[in-house]
Amino acid sequence: MTTPVSRPALALLPIDIQGYRVGNTGVEYVHKFDSGQPGPNVLINALTHGNEVCGAHALAVLLENDIRPSRGSLTLSFANVAAYHTFDQENPAASRFVDEDFNRLWSDDILDGGRQSVELTRARQIRGVVAEADYLLDIHSMHLPCPALMLCGTAEKGRRLAFAMGVPAHVVADPGHAAGPRMRDYDRFAQTDTEQTALLIECGQHWAKESGQTAIHAVFHFLDALGLIDRAVAAPYLVKNPGRQRLIEVVGPITIQTEAFRFVDDYNGLEVIAKAGTVIGHDGAQPIVTPHDECVLIMPTHRPKPGQTAVRLGRFIA
Repeated sequence: MTTPVSRPALALLPIDIQGYRVGNTGVEYVHKFDSGQPGPNVLINALTHGNEVCGAHALAVLLENDIRPSRGSLTLSFANVAAYHTFDQENPAASRFVDEDFNRLWSDDILDGGRQSVELTRARQIRGVVAEADYLLDIHSMHLPCPALMLCGTAEKGRRLAFAMGVPAHVVADPGHAAGPRMRDYDRFAQTDTEQTALLIECGQHWAKESGQTAIHAVFHFLDALGLIDRAVAAPYLVKNPGRQRLIEVVGPITIQTEAFRFVDDYNGLEVIAKAGTVIGHDGAQPIVTPHDECVLIMPTHRPKPGQTAVRLGRFIA
C-alpha cells in the first residue's frame, strides 16, 4: 500500500527573480532576444508550477550570462510567478499554484472562456508568447525521486527533437491529461502536420540540487540541438558523454475514479513490472493491472485525487 512520501531536503530553494520582472515584451517576467538573423522563434518556459524551482535557476543562468541567439529569437518566460512568490519552507508544495493548475488550461475554449483565476489571468497574458513560438521547452520537476524524463508527445517531431538533444536518458512519448491540456499540447504543438514542436522536461525531484543542474544542462542542450547558439557558448554547460537515450511509449494513462485509489507498493517511477496482469493498485474495488509484460510505470502519484492521472503505463521501444 502506498505510504506518504517524505519531503525531500530543501537543497534547491527559490531565487530572487524580482530583477527579471521588467522584460522587453510588454509582459512582466518575459524577455525576448532577437538575433536579427533568420531562424526560429524559441521559447523556454519556467515556473509553470510555482514549487518547481529548477527552471528559475536555469533561466537565471541564461540571463546572467547574457546568452543570446545567433539566429532567430529566444524568449525566456517565468510563468506562474504569483504561485512562486508564495513559497514557504514549512509547506513548500503549497506554492504549486494559487487557484488552479496552470498546466491544465491550454486550449482556446478555456482561455477564451468566462472563468477567472490567478492562473488563467497569467496564462492569458503569456498566451501570445506561447502561440508564436516555433519550439518550446517547458521545465518541470517531480515530487518523487525519479530520474529525469523528457515528455515528447506522440508526434514524431517531438521524438526527433528529444533525441537530437541527447538528454535526459529517458524519453516518454505521452498523450495529454484527462484533467486538461498542458502548455506543451497547445494549438500547433499538438498537431502532427506542423513543424512547431514542444517538449516538457521533468528534471527530477522538487528542491533536489541535481534537478537544478539537470535543468541547466537541458536548456543548453535544447539551444544547441536547434543551432540557436554557438557550440562554443553551449559547450561548458553540455553533459559530457551523456550515453544512450531510451524511448518509452505510453500505452495508456490511468485516471483516478474514486477517493479510494491506492497503489500496492511505493512506486517512484520507471519501475518495470515483468508480467501482464500484475495488480499494481486498486481504485475502490477495481484492481489496476498491467496490460502487458515489461510494463513501465511513469510518474505515479502519491497524492491521488479523482479525475487526476494516477500513473502512465508504458513500454520500452527499440
